[in-house]
Amino acid sequence: MWMQLLPMAPFRKITGVAILLLWMMPVGGATVDLVPKKLVVLTFDDSVSSHYSMVRPILKQHGFSATFFITEGFTFTSNKKDYLTWGQIKTLHDDGFEIGNHTRSHMGVTRDTLGRLAGEIDYIARQCETHGIPKPVSFAYPGNAIHPAALKILDTVGIKFARRGGSPEHPYEAGRGVAYEPNHDHPLLIPTAGDARPSWSLSDFKRAVALAVKRRVAVMQFHGVPDNDHPWVHTPPELFRQYMNYLKAEKYTVIALRDLDRYIDRAKSPDDGFSVIETRKSKLENEAGAKK
Repeated sequence: MWMQLLPMAPFRKITGVAILLLWMMPVGGATVDLVPKKLVVLTFDDSVSSHYSMVRPILKQHGFSATFFITEGFTFTSNKKDYLTWGQIKTLHDDGFEIGNHTRSHMGVTRDTLGRLAGEIDYIARQCETHGIPKPVSFAYPGNAIHPAALKILDTVGIKFARRGGSPEHPYEAGRGVAYEPNHDHPLLIPTAGDARPSWSLSDFKRAVALAVKRRVAVMQFHGVPDNDHPWVHTPPELFRQYMNYLKAEKYTVIALRDLDRYIDRAKSPDDGFSVIETRKSKLENEAGAKK
């Protein structure tokens, strides 16, 4: 009996170690972490001054990270009531938040503007360097417009992550979106799970972050809190407090876009990220039709 049991003890130890190693096992040549439950990415667009005055203290209170996408578009250079200063942007960086690239002029990415895209991105990168901020590795498509030819340009200029909107899977107007699936979605076509609107309630926010299940990530898109210059994407400060309190109470893990790197095996990135989008859109349309 003793001789039969002897091999079992080391076997149990090896099994325990094996389970631990499976958590960070090499996949496709890269070591990646499994996506934890309730993983949310917070992103803020357009260099709005309330990112500093309202959003920053709330995020720091809860210990949340986030990405702030910087542009000098709109009236950034002259209107410091509604837009950040570069000194405030530097402070956001010093606080540990990610500074992302949103193009110099908030230029939509279309066939007609592709030739200017690298220069628009480079301008913000150089401004960051001037103000002691690292060159951004994350990008948000201005106006959420996307184009297949943009991916090669983004890769060439050193962008590793690019966030789009929730369309075409869902219409733009209501701000609904889909979860990001690492190693399924292209890292330069990361979808938005929810694009906050002034008509939203806490239930809309809950619906969006609830998409962070089954190793998926809910990437949230905000603009100003408040946003005086763009009222159609304004988030009331009191509602924003409720959103962040909900994430804290429900024990969500809240990160910046760049922090997704630990969950991505780039060798597994799809060759055609747009086909992934079209397949998901068709599936959602079929599911909606079946419910009618």
